Amino acid sequence: MTTTPWWRGAVVYQVYPRSMMDANNDGIGDIPGIISKLDYIASLGVDAIWVSPFFKSPMKDFGYDISDYRDIDPIFGTLADFDELIAKAHARGIKIIIDQVLSHTSDQHAWFLESRESRDNPKSDWYVWVDPNPDGTPPNNWLSIFGGSAWEWEPRRCQYFLHNFLKSQPDVNFHCAAVRQQILDEVEFWLKRGVDGLRLDAINFCFHDKELRSNPVKPEDERKGRGFSLDNPYAFQKHVYDNTRPENIAFLENLRALMDRYPGTVTLGEISADDSLKTMAEYTAGNSRLHMAYSFELLVDKLSGSYIRETVETLEKNLSEGWPCWAIGNHDVRRFMSRWGGKEQSPQLAKTLNALLLSLRGSVCSYQGEELGLTEAEIAQHELQDPYGITFWPRFKGRDGCRTPMPWNHTEAHAGFSQAQTWLPIPAAHKERAVSLQEDDKSSILNAYRTFMHWRKQQPCLRLGDIQFVAAAEDYLVFTRSFGNEKLLCAFNFSANAQTISLDGSYHLEKMEGHGCHSVVTQSNNLLVPGYATVISRVV
Repeated sequence: MTTTPWWRGAVVYQVYPRSMMDANNDGIGDIPGIISKLDYIASLGVDAIWVSPFFKSPMKDFGYDISDYRDIDPIFGTLADFDELIAKAHARGIKIIIDQVLSHTSDQHAWFLESRESRDNPKSDWYVWVDPNPDGTPPNNWLSIFGGSAWEWEPRRCQYFLHNFLKSQPDVNFHCAAVRQQILDEVEFWLKRGVDGLRLDAINFCFHDKELRSNPVKPEDERKGRGFSLDNPYAFQKHVYDNTRPENIAFLENLRALMDRYPGTVTLGEISADDSLKTMAEYTAGNSRLHMAYSFELLVDKLSGSYIRETVETLEKNLSEGWPCWAIGNHDVRRFMSRWGGKEQSPQLAKTLNALLLSLRGSVCSYQGEELGLTEAEIAQHELQDPYGITFWPRFKGRDGCRTPMPWNHTEAHAGFSQAQTWLPIPAAHKERAVSLQEDDKSSILNAYRTFMHWRKQQPCLRLGDIQFVAAAEDYLVFTRSFGNEKLLCAFNFSANAQTISLDGSYHLEKMEGHGCHSVVTQSNNLLVPGYATVISRVV
């Protein structure tokens, strides 16, 4: 295990800076706030922190619209604050991974402000500019994820520019060699500063089809893209030409060559494609592209053991040298307890779902608040901040409900997050699961998370082992994890009722201690799992 890269089997804790902790009491979280909570994060037993964007930005998409790749937005702090975050995290044995949003910038970035001025300036081809059709319409049928055409008219050039997201997020032209080199230089700025890895936002969106061919229609029965329901026309197309282009592979290999000059650093790619599992396998193949990738495949609305089995087995079959990273929640989807917890939203189920995530083969992204079992916050229309939700209200209420501030203290104003009015409201239900309450409760979701995490660190089977599924249905999942001569059997019951699960053979099980879950001693083809429970035993 001493030669295994640190990120294999690691747990990465995602911090959404606006909502972690507010140190200057303006109602918005910041980097000094993150620093003040490093001891808490360290107590969880995680290996790394992924910090969502904190770069200079007009905040039209809350930091995913970058206007300066090399500076910190003043609402979050300064470069000196970031250097302090790295130093103090490293002192606690925690790595720092930062978001890199490479496929697009803000329309306030200096590159775009220059590029839009004319067709012959030094950065005229740094963005995707095209002439209109003879009738003045856009060149093809490409759509923005946030609604409407992916093309926006710019009168200074009398041309359209491409934006896969907001019209204030123009796409960079990766077909331009100068752009590709500049992007690598922006990345290296942070590598030199000591970051341990990059989470690469929308990394399959870098290249577009040079011929600008229109996307084909997606049959109605195939419109199942994660997060794209039938009220979003983006789901109506097969996204063949506007993203996930073959030219992207060469860029990923150039990026990997840069990362290899900084030993110990890692890339984690976010993949949102028509066949995300296939793309994950392709983008991590050959030990020369991304180190890891994750997708939205487990961020679905319905909890199903059979679906999880099918998804993981499909990826395992396609992976070669690649390494998966799994998440069941993040800043883009409803919190898993609201998606999967039903009306009861049982704390015991929250413990089981966290244990499930932490037991899958691969690395893990755990979103802030999941260790508390937080539910989705209900945000009134007049309180919405997310442009996605504002556009699609009321059918889709956006992403604000999973981005609300962390509840630190149930007795303090604004749950101890800030002394000022918070940028999003903190619901009363979150105060009931505040850190202050759970710290003192030995049976809390938080303490179950900590117990399992610290035990997991000592289990090569869970961090590095193979996975083999034993049984699955809508409301349960059983698999083994094997490493060397050791094998663990892991069973998860998503039902409130105890279940006797029929296994694929007879298992001689030996009790294990330290994980805080149920464990049994038996030799049987059947396994009794209490309601909303996890059972982990050693196979002998």
